[in-house]
Amino acid sequence: MQKLKMPVTLDPVKAAQKRSEYEGFYASETLTRLHESLLTSQDQVAVRIECSTDQQGLTVLQGSASCEVSVSCERCGQAMDVSLDCNFAYTPVKLGNEAALDNIPECYDVIERDEHGEINLRQLVEDELILTLPLFPMHDEAACAVDNAAMSFGDIGPETEKPNPFAILQKLKKK
Repeated sequence: MQKLKMPVTLDPVKAAQKRSEYEGFYASETLTRLHESLLTSQDQVAVRIECSTDQQGLTVLQGSASCEVSVSCERCGQAMDVSLDCNFAYTPVKLGNEAALDNIPECYDVIERDEHGEINLRQLVEDELILTLPLFPMHDEAACAVDNAAMSFGDIGPETEKPNPFAILQKLKKK
C-alpha cells in the first residue's frame, strides 16, 4: 500500500461500511499542539487507520501512529530522542447521544462526531501522540550530563529546638 497524505476529517460510518484502510502520514508541523512541547521532530508522523464494524454493530476506528521526536531532559536540560508509538481504538457517537454511551464496551474510547457526522482524524492522532509523551523525560543516569554528586542539594542539619505551644496550657492545668 502506498503511503499518502492522510485526510484531516473522516466520516467513520461510511468508511466502516466500505471497510476502508488508510496508511499514510501527517506533516509534523500541522500537529501544532504536539510541536509546541518538542525540541524537534521528524518531518512526518506515520499513521495507519482501519475502519470496520464490530459484532455489536458499532463503528470502530483502530489505528496506530508513530514518530521520532526530541524533548528536553528534565535532569540535565539537554536534547533527548524519544520514539512515540501509540495504538488506539475508537467508536464514534453523535453529539448529544448520551444513551449510546451505556452500550459501548470498555475496550473502545469514545469520540464525538460533528454536525456533519465526521471526526477530525488529525486531532485524534495528535491527542494520542501527546498522551504518549513521557511526563518527565530523563536520560538514564549513566548517560545524563549531570553526575550523581551534582544532584545532591546539601546536608540537612539537626532541627532546632522549638518551644512547645501547649506549655502554657500545662502551667494552667497545674494551678
